[in-house]
Amino acid sequence: MNQVLFSLIFSILLFPLHLNAQEADSLDKRKKTVYTFKIDDNIDPRMNRKVRLALEDAKAKDADVIIIEMDTYGGAVNDADDIRTMILEEEKPIHVWINKDAASAGALISIACDSIYMAPGASIGAATVVMGGGGEAAPDKYQSYMRSMMRSTAEAKGRNPKIAEAMVDENLEVEGVSEKGTVITFSVSEAIANGFSEGQANSLTEVIQKQGIEDYELIAYSTSSVESIIAFFLNPAVSGFLILIIFAGIYFEIQTPGVGFPLAASIIAIVLYFIPYYLIGLAQNWEIAVFIVGCIFLLVEIFVLPGFGIFGILGIIGILTGLTLGMVPNDAFDFTFVPSGDLFAALLTVILAAVTAIGLIFFFAPKVNQWSAFSTIALASTQRRDEGYTSTSYADNLLGKEGIAHTRLMPSGKVEIEDEVYDAYSRGEFIDKGEKVKVISTEGTSLKVKKG
Repeated sequence: MNQVLFSLIFSILLFPLHLNAQEADSLDKRKKTVYTFKIDDNIDPRMNRKVRLALEDAKAKDADVIIIEMDTYGGAVNDADDIRTMILEEEKPIHVWINKDAASAGALISIACDSIYMAPGASIGAATVVMGGGGEAAPDKYQSYMRSMMRSTAEAKGRNPKIAEAMVDENLEVEGVSEKGTVITFSVSEAIANGFSEGQANSLTEVIQKQGIEDYELIAYSTSSVESIIAFFLNPAVSGFLILIIFAGIYFEIQTPGVGFPLAASIIAIVLYFIPYYLIGLAQNWEIAVFIVGCIFLLVEIFVLPGFGIFGILGIIGILTGLTLGMVPNDAFDFTFVPSGDLFAALLTVILAAVTAIGLIFFFAPKVNQWSAFSTIALASTQRRDEGYTSTSYADNLLGKEGIAHTRLMPSGKVEIEDEVYDAYSRGEFIDKGEKVKVISTEGTSLKVKKG
């Protein structure tokens, strides 16, 4: 009896352990989620945003493993640093399959992954930092920063830090691996031999198999509808069209104050222009501020100060600067890593759009008054004097009369004619108090005079 009771108690005690073992076994056997996305273009703010969104999506889908398909010649150092930091901080294992090239910033990102697999004929390395033009090496401060990132990333993943550093610095020599005067670039076999690749793989499927994953669900990152809309507005042609609307809207609002529609169209175009570039990290707060200040200066020149002077020039410069710099990955006024082609394309887009807007304004402005739709919101007809219209409250007999300046005209002031004082203005000249004047026009709310 005691023996039976003892067996029963022992079974009860072991039952939870048996359940835990079954649960663990079921977890091991359940279908795993493998999430994959591509880094197949320049490393820039756009790619930075794509990687961040992909990793967030992988987390939301509770992915067990993340695999990056890599094929890039590199790009901006700051964006590469952001991406490798995101990878290093990711809790789930991240593997990379180099499908052709992982050069420069691509090498840094690859080394940050838990394992590296390479397609036949692929390469990794050549991480020397170059200028925006792509040929000349960047100053040593940038090389030093890149060397330290390569070294620390390699150490974090158990790879040879000296080899990683020699991928940047041609003056470093690694015995048995590289000679002084050349940066390291590994082929597949060389990368495997030196611990910078876990093996060769012909496809993503083979990478998954090498990780020992048999039953899995593969999820590939896909661009959301919001990202598709952002990409649409980043198209240079669309950006140019928005710039055209910005300039045209401001002009027609000035010509028809109080209407509101041209100004609303201009504001909407400004928002649609800057928001996509701001979201991907190209347009900075100060660049948008420069554009806004430029608009303010231009409006001050138009409405407050007569003629066209320093405020008008500064306004145009501010507007063009804000629009242009918002399209390129500059660091303030440091264009070291901005490809010269990108900067030229941005400047050309802005200038062509502005010139086109001016041309269309001159072409359409005379025709606007003839549109029936426009006549309902603006005074399109000319109110002529011979048709009974008048724009003055002064008698016609004041025309040609002579008097004296009651106050100094600078160019507006008061004049005295036949013992009556009137508001008056000159043609732009200053007339001192007491000088003789002659009325040359009675139209408007003030007399127009000249020195008599």
